[in-house]
Order: sequence, then C-alpha cells, then structure tokens
Amino acid sequence: MSRTSNRPVDWEMLVTHNKTRLYRAALAILGDPHEAEDAVQDAFVRYLEKAPADLEAPSAWLMRVLVNGCKSRLRLAWRRVGPLPDTLPAPGPEERQELEELFSLPPEDRAVIHLHYYEGYSTNEIAQLLGCRPGTVRSRLSRARERLRKLLEL
Repeated sequence: MSRTSNRPVDWEMLVTHNKTRLYRAALAILGDPHEAEDAVQDAFVRYLEKAPADLEAPSAWLMRVLVNGCKSRLRLAWRRVGPLPDTLPAPGPEERQELEELFSLPPEDRAVIHLHYYEGYSTNEIAQLLGCRPGTVRSRLSRARERLRKLLEL
C-alpha cells in the first residue's frame, strides 16, 4: 500500500532532507557504515509502509524508527563492532584516535552523544526517541562524557 494514495508526499525532498542526518545517527549507534546504510534504507521503507497519513513531523518519526531499528540490529547475536573502518574519512591521526575512542563507547552511550551533540535533541526528546526516562539519558550522557574525557587524557 503506497502512502501517496493517502496524502501527497514530496518523497525526493523528504529523502534529501533526512538521509545524511539519519546516516550519521545510524553510524554513531551501529559503528558500521554498511549497517548504517541498511538501517537508513529500512527507515525509509518503513515510512512508505507504515507512517500515519496525518503525520506532522516526518523527520522526527523517521529518527524514531531509525533508532529503534538500530537497537534491533544491535541485539542480533552475530553482530560485532570491530575497529573503525578505513573508509570513514578522518583527516589526521589525532581525529582518527578521537573517533576510535568514541566508537569504543557502548552503543547506547554513542546514541545519546550523537543525538544530543550532533542532532541537537534535548534529553527529554532523546528519552522519547530511545524509549527510556530523561534521567537515564542524562546518566548516559554524563557517563559517556566522563569516559571520553579519561580516554582523551591518556
């Protein structure tokens, strides 16, 4: 069933406006470029299949679906996060080391760091996206900041 029959959607603009931010969020959570691409594609497919016709904020809906999809991918038994891929652009060794340290954080900590600092979501909004309490988000942010601080001091 196509969503276009319910209400006209400028599909090209929706994809163009959201693909990069969704990819960055998926990459921050999953740590693998190929899985991140798949997660973004899955989010857009879900939009076509299941988004409500009276949806007011498609970008927020897409981010929620993406985060849930990433969480599902992380639960898969075969999934392992390896070292940072060489294909990820990092101009210098220092920046690459910082990215390695960011990717060494647990996925739930990477998710809150990315959503807060790169996407600009508040702790309450992140809590809604991740399906947890705002206090949990604040704890994860604090724990991730402290861990990154210690890693970067070494």
